[in-house]
Amino acid sequence: MRIARSVFLTILIVGLLGVLAFFFVTTDSFRSDDPAPSISIAQSQAAQQTDAPDTTDAPDALVSVVKEVGDSVVTVVNQQMFQGFDTAQPVGSGTGFIIDDQGHIVTNWHVVQGGDDFLVILANGERRPATLIGSDQLSDLAVVQIEGELPGVVSFGDSDALQVGERVLAIGSPLGTFTNTATEGIVSSLGRDLPESNYSNLIQHDAAINPGNSGGPLFNMQGQVVGVNTLGVSQQQGQPIQGLFFALPANHAESIVSRLISDGEVRYPFFGIGFRTINWQNAAQADLPVDNGAYITDVTPGSPAETAGLQVGDIVLSIDGVAIDQDNAFAEVLFLHQPGDTVSVEYLRDGEQHSTELTLVDRPAGT
Repeated sequence: MRIARSVFLTILIVGLLGVLAFFFVTTDSFRSDDPAPSISIAQSQAAQQTDAPDTTDAPDALVSVVKEVGDSVVTVVNQQMFQGFDTAQPVGSGTGFIIDDQGHIVTNWHVVQGGDDFLVILANGERRPATLIGSDQLSDLAVVQIEGELPGVVSFGDSDALQVGERVLAIGSPLGTFTNTATEGIVSSLGRDLPESNYSNLIQHDAAINPGNSGGPLFNMQGQVVGVNTLGVSQQQGQPIQGLFFALPANHAESIVSRLISDGEVRYPFFGIGFRTINWQNAAQADLPVDNGAYITDVTPGSPAETAGLQVGDIVLSIDGVAIDQDNAFAEVLFLHQPGDTVSVEYLRDGEQHSTELTLVDRPAGT
């Protein structure tokens, strides 16, 4: 019996010593001051670094874009003369962005509307007088210009390359006081029309904008301007709305801006129809025979469209061979031409395709 107890105690002591030895050896290899981890641990850490790179020091994409383009975004102040004042007084403000080394700044028409003088506030707070180069009510775009050294310049990107779900960044001066505020979102939809207004083929996104953001840039993650922020929908029939913001596509804006800079105005070709853009959703709802085109809702008396025989209910399919579809809005295709051009028009009537020609004229004032 005594021998058995001795054997048992011996085995127990040896076992405890083994456990303690394992504990101290194992914990020692994980000490923070250990100058040389064991090979197995070093290999494990190397494998983890290979599988998941350490990005702690890598700059965030949004931070990089803001740093790159932020100085090119400015506040545009509309100033008007009033009786009893010797100088023009500020009546409103919006946002703009510098697009070239001549100091041209893009903003919205409704930001500069009615202004007698204009002031630009740079990102660092510096104030400079600005000259109105040109404005266009139909596109809601305008260009002002400042002199002197420029803090930054941005370029237009390809808005046709945008995809739904793509990250975008808005920078602007909401309420006119919170200058150079950056907000982030995604492209929610493309080719949006707002029938109650003149706006069509808009970029819908959810990067928050507010009054004062008008005319500000919508950037992609490469720091290119892909849209000009123009409006947001805050309520409908008394119900609050969230996340519905719209921008003019950069490709269209760039073509307008170039004409404002060169000519001070934009001459628009006049077709003479009211229309609704067809897409697969409303085509299915209305049981239309095609998924693309411009459905004519009215024809202006005496217009080129009426002279060519177009009627309400016709669907314009193409102009001079360029299809009216999700990639080519009616207004953009029409803008490829000048007043005086004669164009061929393919259209659908009662399920049958027809062709006609019409000569574009200058868009009448007030239309």
